[in-house]
Amino acid sequence: MMARRVTTILPDLTFEEALQITKIHSIAGKIKGEKEALITKRPFRSPHHTISPNGIIGGGKIPKPGEISLAHYGVLFLDELPEFGRNTLEVLRGPLEDRIVTISRVGASLTYPCNFMLIASMNPCPCGYYGSTEKECTCDEKKRNLYRARISGPLLDRIDIQIEVPSVKYKNFYNSNSESSEQIKKRVDEARKVQIERYRDYGIFSNSELTPKLIQKFCKLDSNAQKIMEKYFEKFKLSARAYSRILKLARTIADLDGKENIESVHITESIQYRCLDKN
Repeated sequence: MMARRVTTILPDLTFEEALQITKIHSIAGKIKGEKEALITKRPFRSPHHTISPNGIIGGGKIPKPGEISLAHYGVLFLDELPEFGRNTLEVLRGPLEDRIVTISRVGASLTYPCNFMLIASMNPCPCGYYGSTEKECTCDEKKRNLYRARISGPLLDRIDIQIEVPSVKYKNFYNSNSESSEQIKKRVDEARKVQIERYRDYGIFSNSELTPKLIQKFCKLDSNAQKIMEKYFEKFKLSARAYSRILKLARTIADLDGKENIESVHITESIQYRCLDKN
């Protein structure tokens, strides 16, 4: 259900993206038969929390692609994030930043692309009811802190959108006026087309791939937006990485809004999506 929901709103693949994905899956031995000659849908990978670090980044005597490369130009979904091994999660830090992974063995050293979207979920505490208005939490503060400490600060810093989702009441399932997947997909495709055209001469496809130099060029802020950003940066002592990720997300929000420039409302919304910074 999660895979179907996410993949229905992801932007269509370009031919260049489809070729890269197909090459990786072919090397990994995931393509069999002529009917699967070219992958035309973005991959969605959801490994179990018992997966090893090598399973995530790749390995073997002749290094083959791991889950992060199989999710190239698609989604890597990690359900119950704190249940994954600490070492398994920490190996994600470099690839999330560099979008490539190098696997070195005695006989070979290979580099694979891994430009994936990381989506993860976790409970607020071991029992799952901290902050709930429906049921009382049975965890003490020490248990909650130990549970959250399984996710390191540097890894959280690399996650652009951090949202706390409250429990949904029964009546809300039938009284929802939210956009349909088709409507969202249309806006996403339009925004992606804008980005592909904007970065045509820079060898990238989306805002998430912006380098620090390109951020300065394409994520300029007006005076009001700069004041909002400065206040938030100083109050929560953000890192340079968090600063750039907020700007890239604001650029995407502006694209979805059909705006050429990043406005104050876009920066404000981008900041609101970093709940864990405030905690």
